[in-house]
Amino acid sequence: MEGIVVKIEYHSDLKELQSDAQLARLLSAECQSAPFDRLAWWEALGKHCAIAPLLAVAREGDAVAVLPLTGDGGHLSALANWYTFRFRPVVSHPPQAEVLLAQLARDLAAKARRLTLAGLPEEDGTASRIESAFRRAGWLVMREASDTNHVLEISGRSFDDYIAGRPGKLRTTLKRKTRKVAVEIITRFDAQAWEQYEAIYAESWKPEEGSPNFLRAFAKSEGEAGRLRLGIARAADDPQGPAIAAQMWTVEGGTAFIHKLAHRESARPLSPGSILSAALLRHVIEVDRVALVDFGTGDDPYKRDWMEQVRPRYRLDMFRPLDPHNWLIVARIGLRRLAASAKGG
Repeated sequence: MEGIVVKIEYHSDLKELQSDAQLARLLSAECQSAPFDRLAWWEALGKHCAIAPLLAVAREGDAVAVLPLTGDGGHLSALANWYTFRFRPVVSHPPQAEVLLAQLARDLAAKARRLTLAGLPEEDGTASRIESAFRRAGWLVMREASDTNHVLEISGRSFDDYIAGRPGKLRTTLKRKTRKVAVEIITRFDAQAWEQYEAIYAESWKPEEGSPNFLRAFAKSEGEAGRLRLGIARAADDPQGPAIAAQMWTVEGGTAFIHKLAHRESARPLSPGSILSAALLRHVIEVDRVALVDFGTGDDPYKRDWMEQVRPRYRLDMFRPLDPHNWLIVARIGLRRLAASAKGG
């Protein structure tokens, strides 16, 4: 670390970052090809989901690392919610990431006694990089698998080649029912179409939407940027009738993100969700030419029919070991792990 001068700063007012040319560019769509890594995403979490931000920033020369956090009372956590597929720091120069993160970890010791970061990927080394940085800074780090992420690598296949590899039951459903469902794919935000999505969601098997205003604002901004793919399905024998299924996807940086899907329970015999998924997959493979489809988090059985790879997501609980507020919590976590290990053995 000798000779390295790292500047640490914290931002709770995200508007002030607009005047910081380096950060504004780093956290924009110009540099970040996933919505969860952008300033606009974090601003929307604050505006629509009442999640107060605290961006921890480390700078060394032209290198920058941003760790988006939230929380108070000595316990900070990831600036994310149920709409966030995965959480990670944003860095301008990856080779310097661990050095900058270690400096952030040392400085954060004066601001928090505990940090909890969930949804961390490992395919890019994020979970291990953060774990190493905080251990080096003297934090006690506990790591565990917390979720799964289902994805599909296209690997140059055509849509027909991809479908040929799906489970037989799904292929039979598509063959029998595709003509019974009319599908429309909208690549811009349309208020009427969005109202149909909301109506379908309200009647679906899905739980109550976490923040409809957040999702609508996100869909609108993605539509303006040309990244939205909103699929609407209707019964083919009633093409002017009410929509029976809807899905919200976005596409950028060679990846299609599947954000939301729902269908009316009354339309289940038509399998409109499966027909709509197939139509959107055809579109992103043949028109958008994506290399990856990301179905977000959750181990729902139906995702295995469409996706082929499963990537783990990790949770890191990090504690200041000398802070007495942490001792009981750490002891409880340790006992729970011992019990789980004994049960598993």
